[in-house]
Amino acid sequence: MGVAAARGLLRGLWLVVIATQIWAAPKLRLTQTVDGPVSVAAGANGPTRTIEAFNAGDGLLNLAVSSAVPWVAPSVGAARNCTLRPGTCLPINMSLQTASLARGTHTGTVTVRDPNANDAPQTIQVLVQVGGGVPDRLDFFAAPNGSADDAVISANSLLNGAVSTTGGGGTWLSFTLDGSGSFRFVLPYRVVARHLGGMAEGTYNGSLAITGSAFAADNKAVPVAFRVTSQPIASVNPRSVLFRIPQNTRRQQQNLVVINRGLGALSIVGVNASTFSGSNWLSAERLAGFDVIALTADPGSLGPGTYLGSVAVNTNGVNGPQTVPVQLEVTPQSAPIAAFQGVVNNATFEAGDQLAPGTIAAVFGEQFTYGAPQQAAVLPLETTFGGVRVLVNDRPAPVYYVSYGQVNFQVPYETLAGEAVVRVEREGQRGNGVSVGIAAFAPRLLRLGIGDYGIVVNQDGTFPIPVTAGIPSRAARAGDALTIYALGLGATTPAVRSGEGSPVDPLAQVAPAPKVFFGAGPLSGGTTADPFFVGLTPFLVGLYQINVIVPRDTPRGPNVVLYIERNGVASNPVRIALE
Repeated sequence: MGVAAARGLLRGLWLVVIATQIWAAPKLRLTQTVDGPVSVAAGANGPTRTIEAFNAGDGLLNLAVSSAVPWVAPSVGAARNCTLRPGTCLPINMSLQTASLARGTHTGTVTVRDPNANDAPQTIQVLVQVGGGVPDRLDFFAAPNGSADDAVISANSLLNGAVSTTGGGGTWLSFTLDGSGSFRFVLPYRVVARHLGGMAEGTYNGSLAITGSAFAADNKAVPVAFRVTSQPIASVNPRSVLFRIPQNTRRQQQNLVVINRGLGALSIVGVNASTFSGSNWLSAERLAGFDVIALTADPGSLGPGTYLGSVAVNTNGVNGPQTVPVQLEVTPQSAPIAAFQGVVNNATFEAGDQLAPGTIAAVFGEQFTYGAPQQAAVLPLETTFGGVRVLVNDRPAPVYYVSYGQVNFQVPYETLAGEAVVRVEREGQRGNGVSVGIAAFAPRLLRLGIGDYGIVVNQDGTFPIPVTAGIPSRAARAGDALTIYALGLGATTPAVRSGEGSPVDPLAQVAPAPKVFFGAGPLSGGTTADPFFVGLTPFLVGLYQINVIVPRDTPRGPNVVLYIERNGVASNPVRIALE
């Protein structure tokens, strides 16, 4: 046997060993990852809740569970027939020891681990409503322009709601089940107060009578006030914030966005952060020139556990200060943790999507690095960057961005189609494995970040979108040459090494080339075109471009659908403006 043949045989055996390791491993699946909100009587413990785990791989699951809050006590029961699917499941029982909790909504996290399973650990978010989900009163605010305000009531059983209103020339209050479904654990009801034509500014009163609930405390009459005003109305998003930070590591930041749902000019008067447990770990400040509040959680020397706080945002809005609850979970330091379905392409970032060899991808999770974020500045990309490696089927991948919760990398061109396992290493400490599907061709068009428009460029360097202030833009025209940017088009000729910039002579091209569709396809009045170039963009890593002439008979309008397709595999659609 020659040297080349021996090397080929060894490489084949290595691939067989890796594939065997991937397919032989258990794969953790949970029937739910959110439980609740569960209504619990004040001063009482709640019912035991059960979520089932099952194995989507080979071997056997060996689960361990833990809770980040003292009022959830999880345990793993004996294997049994699954409730919601065929096969065998392991019940994860969660005892709700809520008697000491104050009235209101509380959130806890249960972690399900198996060191030998792919797609583990995973977390279950547990929510309880102490005192029930129906509030004691509702206050709504809206501008006199046909706008509305709403609230959601979460219940564990069917509710009957009768509304009554005074003034306003009609029934401005409604109570409806939000959404539909034949099998539901939580029933969300939406209460809406809507400005009616002719309603003058002022305060209108009404009531909502709830009956029929299996949870006795939810059966009550709720007074409702609806204020129609031309003053600013403040809204802060998100309505609650959760930090998860390892012990003795860097502080983290999240943002609150303040918007005006009313009229006039909204101004932020002040911001105040408070902590109810632990030291003063929470701070808040307004970002200069923006209606954005930066929240910073610093774990300092806090031990593992859950700590509570809040941020009050004071504005000139008629609806007064807006209070946002903040929760900090301090976790033990561990190996890197990649999230289940946390490996996504950098075009759409959609969980569960397939990747292609050469795709620029991101893996999301925790504890990838404890240092500051780092961005690669030179080519070829290294496979160890900032002390971090990404392994795809145990093959090191080129890395170009590293942060605490995200690592961006290129899927090696050598990755075979099928299921792959991705894991992150930090300073040689091996993280968990998460599974992702690999296809030879998985095209995804890049998005511009404005509506549904794609990163498509006219021949004069403008974007084919409706004319937009501050952005070089104009609608494309028939006969124009467009450049469409994409990921996931797979192998090229000549082949390019993973992590290296694409050559310019010769250009790395994709064959056979996909077709470009303008509109919803020929059967729906759209058109197709054959591009004159499809391949990697010179000097860049993993970025493809499709160059095409706009057909003469293409649809026109400000929102024309555009996508590509090859051998029945279609990309995601984006939109362009055509005139």
